[in-house]
Amino acid sequence: MHQSSTRSVDRALDILSCFNRNEPTLTLTQIAERVRLPKSTVHRLLATLERKRFVQRIEENGSYRLGWKLLELGFSVLENSNLHREVVPYMQRLVAEFRETVDLGILDGNSVLYLQVIESPQRVKISSAPGQRLPLFCTATGKAILAFLPESKVKELLKTGRRKYTEYTVTDVATIMEQLRITRERGFAVSEQEYEIGINAVAAPILDARQYPVAVIAVVGPTYRMTLERMLELGPALRATTDAIARDLGLNLQSVSPAI
Repeated sequence: MHQSSTRSVDRALDILSCFNRNEPTLTLTQIAERVRLPKSTVHRLLATLERKRFVQRIEENGSYRLGWKLLELGFSVLENSNLHREVVPYMQRLVAEFRETVDLGILDGNSVLYLQVIESPQRVKISSAPGQRLPLFCTATGKAILAFLPESKVKELLKTGRRKYTEYTVTDVATIMEQLRITRERGFAVSEQEYEIGINAVAAPILDARQYPVAVIAVVGPTYRMTLERMLELGPALRATTDAIARDLGLNLQSVSPAI
């Protein structure tokens, strides 16, 4: 790679590193000051990063924030990492405690991708298969993901694919957004026969330091066992488990900026 090209890549990475949880948005001037480059150079690099979706320009005030491409890459890393192996012991304990199928899923594109499934020990059981994809808007796992994404990203993901799978499937965006608000407040999502008749599920996200849902664990079962009352009872315990996973894996550690 030519030296000037290498320098441009280095500078672009410096720009991306300027953003953090405490400063999620920055102006052109602020970025130029932090990377110690002329505004014209920074503007040119930001234009390239914006075109590639690594940063997003906020039209209202002209400032910048990190783009969706970074989130997509983060989920891709998780998909190909050992996360699902690290989480298996927690899932096994949940299966032993709740005696229902437990699965691990992540956001992949505009759907849920299941990485790991541990089946219920009971004779009548419900399970998806690792590698299976399901819709976001009408599954407990999908709603647990959507509830903790930025609203603009949620609306983008809800633009298409909202077909009615059962008589209980909610397709109205306003109603879905209200479901997501409730999910965010209580910390877990539920789905009552929204994707498939006879199947209910409760799901809680594994959140990182920025409160992004890096993955979701769900408990799935037949409706006669997984009643709404039982799901609301299991939800807090499930969320306590996903919070413990985040702590144990160091996902909630925050980088500390040095004092100036």
